[in-house]
Amino acid sequence: MTTGPEVGIGARLRAAVDAMDAGIAAALTDLGLSDYRPRFSSIVRVLARSGPCSIGELAEATGVTHSAAGQTVNELRVRGLVSIERGTDERRRIVSLAESARELLPVIEAEWAATAGAMASLDAELSVPLGTFATELTAALSRRSFRQRIGDAAEAMSNDDVGAYRSALTAGTEEPT
Repeated sequence: MTTGPEVGIGARLRAAVDAMDAGIAAALTDLGLSDYRPRFSSIVRVLARSGPCSIGELAEATGVTHSAAGQTVNELRVRGLVSIERGTDERRRIVSLAESARELLPVIEAEWAATAGAMASLDAELSVPLGTFATELTAALSRRSFRQRIGDAAEAMSNDDVGAYRSALTAGTEEPT
């Protein structure tokens, strides 16, 4: 993959995540789980550890949006790995691990452990551990959004760089109150 100035950071980050996910998917296929996606494991592991949970609880526990957790849970349901029931509140859905998923837990845990070992190996080649970088990046962006940072950068640039676009680039960059 090219990494010149025309390749944005988003493309480079996505390519790295895609390569890691492809490696996990290949390992899962080699373990006989060709219809099982890498993103399923965090949800399955939370349910195995905590018991039935709402989708919101799963989202919080796995660090994804409610929508992403709901989509993953639906894919798990279609594959017969979880069941979903209405909670006491009609809007709340409670997810439980199916017996078929419980039977897969030793395989899922083995892949998870091997993946953790692969991460340690990868971290040894990086200037900062990937988990540390991701945590620091997320924290920095929660302190000040990337949009706000774009506005600050545009404000500091010369007219030769941003020209008539300065007002649009610097609009809406105030800190929330």
